[in-house]
Amino acid sequence: MAPEISIVVPAFDEAGAIAGQRVDRQDSAAKRLASALANGLRRRVLGDDAVSGCGLRAFRREAYLSLPYFDHMRRFLPALFRREGFAVAHRPVKSRARRFGVSKYSNLGRLWVSIWDLAGVVWLRARACDPRGAAEL
Repeated sequence: MAPEISIVVPAFDEAGAIAGQRVDRQDSAAKRLASALANGLRRRVLGDDAVSGCGLRAFRREAYLSLPYFDHMRRFLPALFRREGFAVAHRPVKSRARRFGVSKYSNLGRLWVSIWDLAGVVWLRARACDPRGAAEL
């Protein structure tokens, strides 16, 4: 079992979803700056503590199937799980260098997609209702 999986699996006892957070990143300064700005904007707009950029996620099937689907939703899974009332645990995972190929994304390319997706998540959260029928903001 990969070391990161052994960190994530036990967290299922406390949450319906687990999101990895990369530590000790070896990315370029431009990529780290773009991530810091994007995560700051995300925290400010969504009020959550999630950090985007780590692809390691684990979640219960029923939790995932309760989510509204949209393209690129992977960036906002923690916020979407919370919208549906599931707890989300965050676990640090080692950042690894890409072994094969090259990224087809640029910072600017990710920016436009992320802004539209962030607006969509804000819209979805504004329409979520609690059991008493009052809208959550």
